[in-house]
Amino acid sequence: MAITPDSSIRDKAGKNIERRDFLRVAAASAAVSALQPRPLLGATPFTGDVLHSGQLQENQEVVIPLSNGEPPATQFQAYPGGTGALMEKFWSQGVNPFQRDEIEITPWVGEVPTTEEGIAFLPVHRLAALIRERRISPTDLFEIYLDRIKRYDPVLLCAVTIMEDRGREEAQEAEAELRSGVWRGPLHGIPYGVKDLFSVAGVRTTWGSSDFENRTISEDAEVIVRLREAGAVLIAKLATGEFARGDRWYRGQTRNPWNTKEGSSGSSAGPGSATAAGCVAFSIGTETRGSIVSPSRRCGLSALRPTFGRVSRYGGMVLSWSMDKTGPMCRTIEDCALVFNAIHGADVKDPSSLTTPFQFEREMDLSAVMIGYTDTAPKSFVRKLKTLGADPQPLPALPEMVPSALGVESSSAFDYHIAPGGDLPPIPQGLTEAEERNFTRFRRGRDQLGMDYVHSQRRRLIVMKQMAKAMDGFDMFVTGSGEVGLTNQTGHPAAVVQYGFGLRDPDDTDQNPQPLTTTIVGDLFADDQILSVAHAFQVKTDWHTRHPSLD
Repeated sequence: MAITPDSSIRDKAGKNIERRDFLRVAAASAAVSALQPRPLLGATPFTGDVLHSGQLQENQEVVIPLSNGEPPATQFQAYPGGTGALMEKFWSQGVNPFQRDEIEITPWVGEVPTTEEGIAFLPVHRLAALIRERRISPTDLFEIYLDRIKRYDPVLLCAVTIMEDRGREEAQEAEAELRSGVWRGPLHGIPYGVKDLFSVAGVRTTWGSSDFENRTISEDAEVIVRLREAGAVLIAKLATGEFARGDRWYRGQTRNPWNTKEGSSGSSAGPGSATAAGCVAFSIGTETRGSIVSPSRRCGLSALRPTFGRVSRYGGMVLSWSMDKTGPMCRTIEDCALVFNAIHGADVKDPSSLTTPFQFEREMDLSAVMIGYTDTAPKSFVRKLKTLGADPQPLPALPEMVPSALGVESSSAFDYHIAPGGDLPPIPQGLTEAEERNFTRFRRGRDQLGMDYVHSQRRRLIVMKQMAKAMDGFDMFVTGSGEVGLTNQTGHPAAVVQYGFGLRDPDDTDQNPQPLTTTIVGDLFADDQILSVAHAFQVKTDWHTRHPSLD
């Protein structure tokens, strides 16, 4: 738009408007109208009128309504030097940061399982081979998983909404495409489940809370869009702990299929439980502070918590703009690579997202990567890495975790809910301790001073730089604990992989034996490397092939 010489612009009525007034009005209008087309990260779209120039008075502030998802203008970036420095780093290494590689599917060899259970527990990359070779149809596969999730959900409490009719239609569409010669890739016709923090148009999005038990959002989350484009079939929205905390939601506690006396742990409880039980082929979880790693370890899965920013969170509930991450929960590491390859990359609707290289290697030379390990790393896992050609070394001490801004961010994200109209209701009398804790969960962040919040972010950057120094010379490290508090603050990726079978706690004989897992934490944006190393280990073992029996 050209600016007139007298720095004024004519409105639709032909009246001159001073340029500074125009820019002020345009900025306000853009801010408001930007909320109208689509909700960001689970927000409710604004439907009010756009402000016009005649409605604004000098120095008048524009109040824009907020719901759960609108992000702050300050965006967190996991790379301490910023996005520009990260891109420069890739180019200096001769790497195209925007290159996307396809992962080929190994053809099927041998007999096809003859039982539905045998089919259901096949990993995604084997199901993909069967579908591509037309040895099983997407509709038959869908019915197998549908029967299992309907049969076992009453015990596991893993599903919020089973999408029987819609999922069957998607499976039929996938099958029709195959008949016409169209194969979308490794996820074509594969049934999956998604944590019920993500919106699916016309389907309930409850966030695990009875407050939103019947709420629908009119738009698909970006991860749903990308998986649909990849040909995957959505069979269920899976349970999350209320407002992404823990494994308890309004129907009860989601259970671990290996031991139904205990919960599946973490807010991605439904994805962990359903995937381990063979009710879905894979699932999508989220993590703010352990919610992918914890249920994957509890339920004996392979999983990837990606580097912060690698997968769009658009259409998902916000707990923390600077810590929330989206990733795959699967039965094998190779499956994690296939799913991640379909969902990662920048999304204009999530300003924290970016595209960086992902090059999964099925046959990695482990001598080419430097692997560290902490005191909590399983000794048997470290020894196995040595036999595979790696030279793992003790990792120097990691930095101490500092208090995070999680409380402030979550309080802001849910302020519209706990303080409708800006008024905070009083705490009811006669509440139990648990009820009062639940009632006040998003209130505490309101009391933190702005200066304290800024200081916490400054200290966080110091810890990020300390973490970079601690990992200098290392591509990744193995840890038994997962270091979820620290690494979620710094944004580092983590892969969970099975390494044994037995009791998690040898002194607790009340537990059932199940797969034992460890965690590999990678350098920033080294998601492909940690998956490649975990895969190199996994294909030399059979721990991941075991599954629970619920009958």
